[in-house]
Amino acid sequence: MQLLDLLKRIGFDIVRGEADELEISGISYDSRKVSPGNLFVCIKGAKFDGHDAASEVVEKGAAAIVTERDVDLPGDLGAVEIRVRNSREALACISAAWFKNPAVNMKITGITGTKGKTTTTYLAKAILEKAGHRVGLIGTIETIIGDEHIPAKNTTPESYVLQETFRKMVDKGIDTVVMEVSSQALMMDRTKGFDFDLGVFTNIEPDHIGPDEHKDFDDYLRCKGLLFRQCRHGLLNGDDPHLKDILEGSRTSVVTFGLKGKNTLGQDNDIRAVNEKLIKKPGELGVMFDMEGKYNLKYLEVGTPGEFSVYNALCAAAIGLEYGAGEEAVREALKEEHVRGRIEAVKVSDDFSLLIDYAHNAMALKSLLVSLRKYDPGRLVCVFGCGGNRSKLRRYEMGEVSGKYADFTVITSDNPRFEEPAAIMDDIETGIKKTDGQYIKIQDRKEAIAWAIKEGRPGDIIILAGKGHEDYQEIKGVKYPMDERVLIDEILGR
Repeated sequence: MQLLDLLKRIGFDIVRGEADELEISGISYDSRKVSPGNLFVCIKGAKFDGHDAASEVVEKGAAAIVTERDVDLPGDLGAVEIRVRNSREALACISAAWFKNPAVNMKITGITGTKGKTTTTYLAKAILEKAGHRVGLIGTIETIIGDEHIPAKNTTPESYVLQETFRKMVDKGIDTVVMEVSSQALMMDRTKGFDFDLGVFTNIEPDHIGPDEHKDFDDYLRCKGLLFRQCRHGLLNGDDPHLKDILEGSRTSVVTFGLKGKNTLGQDNDIRAVNEKLIKKPGELGVMFDMEGKYNLKYLEVGTPGEFSVYNALCAAAIGLEYGAGEEAVREALKEEHVRGRIEAVKVSDDFSLLIDYAHNAMALKSLLVSLRKYDPGRLVCVFGCGGNRSKLRRYEMGEVSGKYADFTVITSDNPRFEEPAAIMDDIETGIKKTDGQYIKIQDRKEAIAWAIKEGRPGDIIILAGKGHEDYQEIKGVKYPMDERVLIDEILGR
């Protein structure tokens, strides 16, 4: 493809060389993967700046490079240099052009929020498939293209990978995509170069704040809101107190959903869940509700517990209905779909329940424990740890939450990364000591789970929090296999 065709949607200046009729053989943003004839886009990352490799990639044969600032280039090589304001945004637009703008051939829904994104994408996918759509999915757990399941590296891939994925989906006949959109992806312009047909907001609380993430909550909030500046229609949680902030600068049409009559802007929620009823059967916890407002459906049942399950199901149902799904498609999908690591029930005993969930911050853990408390358990036992090389505040907060809302806490290890597990556990203990909560510390996660199962009493609900869908434990840069379902089977000798 010719260079100027790739640059049509971005503002740029040619600061070196001749761009006319220059053929490009491929796009690269990793200096280690440059091939002759490539267009190399200089991206500044957390640990490496592609601008520092400009000379290297030109010597490897790059035909052109995209830069944000001056770089040193060999004077005797004829690479074209293109100057842009934002090279990440340029990469997104160039990638879309390279793959022939595949997004225009599909209906794309982007879902952002602190929690609920993964569950909502899977529920929405199930509803849309029941309605006859061919649906692709991109998210925290995996990317799904037809029968192909690709484990995820990031919640939202880099823009080049995202556009490549869209191209594969179009080629496989997929007509609809549901995808998670992380705040970092929005901050890093990974989703530029196309418009979402529907942007969805689940909720927001402080998270992902740290040296390599967001500098503060205001930045996190601002980045989440960017989704609603590049979507045609918006579907948002009207009960969230930050709704107004999320919509700042947006001109999209808005539909709000929630459990309350009025949204936090003082207007009626367009779609509401009412008549919520808890479902408690041997080995099964769930919830039933009716939908009213823009859509009116009775007796919608979800096989996961808690108020947050109502929010997720209500949101997913609204997505499906906005795309024309019928009542039976919504009803069947909500009842049948179960998401790995999201309030996932694992059978261990007829006497008590055990659930696996990805809750890995204070907001998610509190919501989970408060919701489970409504099922009147004999005891609520929480087994969790915290990740290393992340904010210590999260550890203090999660310890305090578990101490307040669980009857007993088992503090254990999660992904210690490059920190000592015992030190992370001490930080959690600092938080739990602010409460009267009972606890024990067991560093080995398998031993911690075994202890919780052995000590389980009739009517207990045991929640294994923090790992969810993950099937590894990261220690000093190495990911070792560790799936909690496998650990449970080993503990029970099955």
